[in-house]
Amino acid sequence: MNTTQQILTRLRHGGRAELSELVALLKAQGEDCNLIYEAADRMRQEQMGPEVFLRGIIEFSNICKNRCLYCGISIKNKDVKRYRMSDDEIINTAHNATKWGCGTVVLQSGEDPNFSTDQMCTLLRRIKAETGLAVTLSIGIQPRFDLVKLQEAGCDRYLLRFETSHSESFAKIHPDESFERRGQCLQDLRELGFQVGSGFMIGLPGATLEMIAQDILYTTQLKLDMIGCGPFLSHPGTELADEPLLDDISVYYKTIALVRLLNPRAHIPATTAFDALEADGRNNILTRGANIFMPNLTPGKYRVFYQLYPNKPCVDEDGAACAMCVRGRLASLNRPLGSGPGHSILNKAKGKSRLAGSCPSVKGLT
Repeated sequence: MNTTQQILTRLRHGGRAELSELVALLKAQGEDCNLIYEAADRMRQEQMGPEVFLRGIIEFSNICKNRCLYCGISIKNKDVKRYRMSDDEIINTAHNATKWGCGTVVLQSGEDPNFSTDQMCTLLRRIKAETGLAVTLSIGIQPRFDLVKLQEAGCDRYLLRFETSHSESFAKIHPDESFERRGQCLQDLRELGFQVGSGFMIGLPGATLEMIAQDILYTTQLKLDMIGCGPFLSHPGTELADEPLLDDISVYYKTIALVRLLNPRAHIPATTAFDALEADGRNNILTRGANIFMPNLTPGKYRVFYQLYPNKPCVDEDGAACAMCVRGRLASLNRPLGSGPGHSILNKAKGKSRLAGSCPSVKGLT
């Protein structure tokens, strides 16, 4: 048994991983690389089953007050045509989600300062009353008292990626906020009993394999219900426009596989950015640890204006076409469509946090 097999065997039986071991696995090539993918896929099958749950994304506003250096809808990008969907448009899209097989809608936007918490609460109540769907919000950092309102209105889950666990890198790409503030929001979400999703961008400018391995370890310490990670893709309308991809494309896939091996019972989506990375990228991720697919349900007249990164797939389709495409993809992989909301299997008791305690410190990961 070679070194890669020894490490993978230990991880598949619940063992811990050292930073140096994760770095070695991220460097793996050839058959060792395949062993990592196979181990992650077996772990997913054993712990999460064969089903793939659909969480339909509604990108309801591309207005954002922040100046994040990597983001195509940053306030600094003056070439973006801004929009905000009406309440009725959002509700109608949520109704369509039920027709297209989604058990969850993900309401996602920039940090739109004019979309109030009260307005969001009204939307949440309508969606829950009219569709019964689970609802995930991805609307950036919110104060704790607003999170309480959102939860009371029907928000089941909240997605807030930490992007990088390295405070210096975080500060460079997020001039408007701090890692500590984002960590506090994650902590508030956990204490309030939300199902919490987070994750990081793989291969940010200047990232080494050691830094990616540290991000994997930090993600694992957070004990998340959902982990969403995708490749950093430079947007031509940002200050990081000329930053290249990693030399070894397989690192993006091995990262997801290792996240699965260290987080056997977390939901892991095949994020859209993998299809922008290369053709069938999301199909590949579904064979390397992922169990969630997030079709874009945003109405066609808006989705072309919500491009966080370049070459975003499916911008010329509508929600129905995306939903049909997903079914075809899953059939080709012999993966059945999951039914129901696909709630966290780590946090089944509604209103009770399984994540008591403070957010892990970033010290030692910088």
